Amino acid sequence: MRIDVSQNAKNAQYSTLSPALAVGDDEPDRNLALELVRVTEAAAIAGGHWVGFGDKNLADGAAVDAMRSLLQTVHFNGVVVIGEGEKDEAPMLFNGERVGDGSGPECDVAVDPIDGTRLTALGINNALAVLAVAERGSMFDPSAVFYMEKLVTGPEAADMVDLRLPVKQNLHLIAKANSKKVSQLNVMILDRDRHKPLVEEIRAAGARTKFIMDGDVAGAIAAAREGTDVDALMGIGGTPEGIVAACAIKSLGGVIQGRLWPTSDEEKQKALDAGHDLDRVLSTNDLVTSDNCYFAATGITDGDLLRGVRYSKDKVLTQSMVMRSKSGTIRVVDGEHQAHKWETYARIKE
Repeated sequence: MRIDVSQNAKNAQYSTLSPALAVGDDEPDRNLALELVRVTEAAAIAGGHWVGFGDKNLADGAAVDAMRSLLQTVHFNGVVVIGEGEKDEAPMLFNGERVGDGSGPECDVAVDPIDGTRLTALGINNALAVLAVAERGSMFDPSAVFYMEKLVTGPEAADMVDLRLPVKQNLHLIAKANSKKVSQLNVMILDRDRHKPLVEEIRAAGARTKFIMDGDVAGAIAAAREGTDVDALMGIGGTPEGIVAACAIKSLGGVIQGRLWPTSDEEKQKALDAGHDLDRVLSTNDLVTSDNCYFAATGITDGDLLRGVRYSKDKVLTQSMVMRSKSGTIRVVDGEHQAHKWETYARIKE
């Protein structure tokens, strides 16, 4: 039996994509998110072979090799703006290097093949392979000052906290927003001598501290993500890591605030010459201006966010997280990989 379908019925749209989720020809496509997680998986698998062997340089080298190789297969035209250093200092994944297959729109790319090389070498929690992508020109240029003072918290208190306020006041605001007592708050902080006064302030306010040796990208995301038992991250950490974390926080709905923290008069002058206001508090949107950015991470060692690389007979098991800010989508991806197919990147210890 033949059924006639009117032209109006043929043209009817039974499902439409929200304009807020649509992307133009000059924006990174939403499918990019799942391509990026393949890159962080490769870096984590390569670096994971060196967990606990005590050599952070070999671990990092293996992860860099794998990440760079897989990046060339991704359908985008990327420029590394946060990488392993200048070209002469880091022959792979240097600032300004072109990555991707050259198709599609240009993108800013931030790479950290291992956020926590020392954690990897010592087998300590919270090492990640990390990658962030945003529209070209949207990531803050961190070249003038390597460190920044940071405050990160989740969506509930995002509009209440202010880095310029006293620590005690911010903690009370976070506690109120989360319907907690201050004594129930966990504040993540890098274990550094420079943080001794801050630790005293946090404890004097009645909150608890949770130290991390390295890896404040993981710490920042844990502070913004529900269910991690981390309510805030405070202290001074890397500016590049702050920008990478901002890409994730755009999807999570929390906030990261930062203020540049020069370590010398020379660095201070460099920042001033570059036009930076050292008193300015940078918000999430200052660190990444694009509303269409991506973040992918794969666990290398177990941590607050993800399970580390594991081995089962001839398989390598990974757990990853991938986010896209435009849709606010967060995916946790469990991967099973045939071990022998990844030996090219492993630099396996004999």
